[in-house]
Order: sequence, then structure tokens, then C-alpha cells
Amino acid sequence: MPGPLTLGQIVARLGGRVAGNAETVVHQVASLEGATAEHISFFTGRRYRAKLAATRAGAVVLGAESEAETARPRIVADHPYAYFARVSQLFNPLIAQPPGVHASAVVAKSAKLGARVSIGAGCVVGEGASIGEDTCLYPRVVVYPKCSLGSRVIVHSGAVIGADGFGIADENGRWVKMPQIGTVRIGDDVEIGANTTIDRGAIDDTVIEDGVKLDNQIQVGHNVRIGAHTAIAGCAGIAGSADIGRHCTIGGAAIIIGHLRIVDHVNISAGTLVSRSLLKPGTYTGVYPFDEHSSWARAAAALRRKGKKNG
Repeated sequence: MPGPLTLGQIVARLGGRVAGNAETVVHQVASLEGATAEHISFFTGRRYRAKLAATRAGAVVLGAESEAETARPRIVADHPYAYFARVSQLFNPLIAQPPGVHASAVVAKSAKLGARVSIGAGCVVGEGASIGEDTCLYPRVVVYPKCSLGSRVIVHSGAVIGADGFGIADENGRWVKMPQIGTVRIGDDVEIGANTTIDRGAIDDTVIEDGVKLDNQIQVGHNVRIGAHTAIAGCAGIAGSADIGRHCTIGGAAIIIGHLRIVDHVNISAGTLVSRSLLKPGTYTGVYPFDEHSSWARAAAALRRKGKKNG
């Protein structure tokens, strides 16, 4: 692990401004409640004031609007949490997987592998697939034929890229399978979480643009397009042909109905069901507040009665 750093040394590398003693030495990052004098922590909002007041951290990263909240040595930054992440990288450098193909991986002869690619144990890379340089596939990732991944992509264990989408057509009560002839195209600097599945397109391709971050256990349906630098939390489900813009955030367990459009800079709260296009940037929430069951049932009954009365 890298040696200790003073606040002045951190600011010299990352920018920001020191308030207090710039010679304060820190050895590692920690949460406000878990920190000691050797740690640097972060503060991002009023809800954590009590934890900030009680912390034993040697230093804190915070925004200019919060500078007066503590007398402890601090680094003032425009984006405190992102700054703290970069501080953590100083003390905990990201470990690159060694390049090469594990002996137990199966890589088709026609697959194209870029420089310094790392393919872990039990991975399968199909015919005609393309893996860009410095991309890492952790153990048991499956990349189906003809799918392409850009450079510096990270795919965590159990992810499946390019399986058939849910394309079926009814014919007199029986289902007819629609061949899924599209593929999956993934841009640069994308991260895909464990056990996330990205279906290949039915006709056109499924597209994940540069810088997208997908958490664990997300389902991305066929023909979906996800714009650059959008981040989606775990267990979200995105139905086929949804078009999601750039710089969006989608909370955990949100559901996006198919064939709709979400513009850039939309934030969707966890658990929200999006059943129509969102054509204006902003934050959208569609979750009925939880409560003790008896209180929730009374509120639901009152809402139902009101609906009947108005109807």
C-alpha cells in the first residue's frame, strides 16, 4: 500500500484547497464513524452532521458550502464524493488483472482480442466476437458470437453478453421464436456488474455507449440503447427497444417499459416503474411510500374510495 500523505501532497496531486493544517498526515480513507486520526473521510450533506461532529477522522473532504461545519483539517473540493474516490485510489490503487487468457477459458479462433486483454477462468468468447485492448473479463463471463466490447471495459463474473432477446410471436396460441440477428455493441470504459445480462438485438443491435456503468443483476433487453455515462443500479430491468439518454441515473429495481425514450440527464428513483417516455430532464419517482402494513392498507383503501368517488 502507498505510504502516508499530507493534505498538501494530496491537493498537489488532485487539486482542491486545504483549510487548516496542510501538514496533517493521513494513512488511509475511512467512513466518518469508522475513522481515527490516521484516516481521511468525507462529508456530503446535512443528514450526516451528527456523524461529522462525532468523527475522530484526522481530516475530511467536503464542499465549500460545508467548510464551516467542522474545525478539523479539511480539503475543500467541488465534488467531495468524487474527490474522495480519487483520494482512495491514491491509497488503494486499482489492481489490474494480469493480461492473458486463462487455460480454462474457451475463445473462438475467429474472435479478435486486443492488446493486454485479460480473460479469466471459465470465460467463453464466441465466434467473431471482438474484445478491445485493456479489457478485463472476470471468471465465467460469456460473450456470445459477433458481440463487440470496446477498450478498458470491465465485465464482472457471471455476466452474459449477447444471449437471445425475448423475441416471440403468437400464432394461434403458440409461440413462434423470432431469430435474434442483431448483436451487442459496447463502447469504451464501460463496467458491467456480476450476473448482468445484455441481450442481443432482434434486428438492430443493442448498444451500450462509452462510460456506462451497470451494477449487478441488471437485465438489458434486445435493441436497447443506453447513452454515454449513464449509471444504472442493481436489479433494474430494461425492456426491449428502450432508448435511454446520456448522463442518466437509474435507481435499483427500477423497471423501464420497452419502446420508450428517456432524454439526457434524467434521474429515476429506485423502484420506479417507467411506463411512458420521459422527454424532459429531471428527477422522477413512482414509488408509493412504505409504511406499517395496517397503515398502508388504510391509506390504500382511502385512495381506492377516492378513486371510485371521483369516477
